[in-house]
Amino acid sequence: MKLNRLANSDLVVSELCLGTMTFGEQNSLAEAHAQLDYALANGVNFIDAAEMYPVPAKAQTQGRTESYIGEWLVKQPRDQWILATKVGASNRDIAWLRGGPEALDEANINEALNASLKRLKTDYVDLYQIHWPERKLPLFGQTDYDPAVARDGVPIREQLEAFKTLVDAGKIRYLGLSNETPWGVVEFVRLAEQHGLPRVVSVQNAYNLINRTFEVNLTEVSHRENVPLLAYSPLAFGVLSGKYLGEKPAGGRFTLFPPFGQRYYKQNVPEAVTAYVDLAVRRGLSPVQLAIAFVRSRWFVASTIIGATTIEQLKTNIDSVNVELDEETLSEIQRIHQRYPNPAP
Repeated sequence: MKLNRLANSDLVVSELCLGTMTFGEQNSLAEAHAQLDYALANGVNFIDAAEMYPVPAKAQTQGRTESYIGEWLVKQPRDQWILATKVGASNRDIAWLRGGPEALDEANINEALNASLKRLKTDYVDLYQIHWPERKLPLFGQTDYDPAVARDGVPIREQLEAFKTLVDAGKIRYLGLSNETPWGVVEFVRLAEQHGLPRVVSVQNAYNLINRTFEVNLTEVSHRENVPLLAYSPLAFGVLSGKYLGEKPAGGRFTLFPPFGQRYYKQNVPEAVTAYVDLAVRRGLSPVQLAIAFVRSRWFVASTIIGATTIEQLKTNIDSVNVELDEETLSEIQRIHQRYPNPAP
């Protein structure tokens, strides 16, 4: 398991990160702890959570993921883990979160972090991320920006000032972004440098074989501003495993929660997935190995966030660190990508 530094921070993270959004919905407390034990034993030192997890997000289960992690983390040496979690913003239909957050302002940020720390049973978070922009933008599969309905919300400088207070208090070590745009990343960096505020050290966006839009929009920003990618959804919610090419599996996430499939029920997705599955078979790999190994191979990816609902799936995901794709395989991936460019952005 390789280790990578996030920007110029002190955070040195494993190339695979354990995603936890199934903890508390599809995974029981015992299953969650088994995954954490297995990840730790196999070189993973990085956990990613969020205050609104598990998914699908709902008031009855909100925060349960962090609570499951906290019950495990309190029994571990805290400095063995790089712990990341996220604060949710307004502009989405989650009026139950913190009683209906009106904005990502100082009061909401403080309330969210303090509640997360309590659930996680720790007094600090290594990486605190803004789950999605507080600005109103197309998100999670939406693609069309419309200035007529856009709104700015809390100014980014004001957000950074609130985070600085928490960094100074020792509750946050570093700040990260998630589901952010090129303009957003650059503006966070610019304002931080201009006003002596916390500089973001990562951006967590979706990136996989059928959604490589990060390459078009953000790789130059990532390079020039030194903000590496934490790639989430490397298997496109399991689509790239090939299991949805036929009848939906009984325990699959799209079977249990159909709205999740909307991002992937798009033109050319089945054709692209079939091509990648066929390539994996010809190369003597599983589709999962091919998909995760590709994401790991990208120079701008600091860590690839894997998630699983069974320990067998987690083992397969972690075993993918032993796969390095050769140039011929990478070239064939590029040919498929040119035939079916980003069918699930």
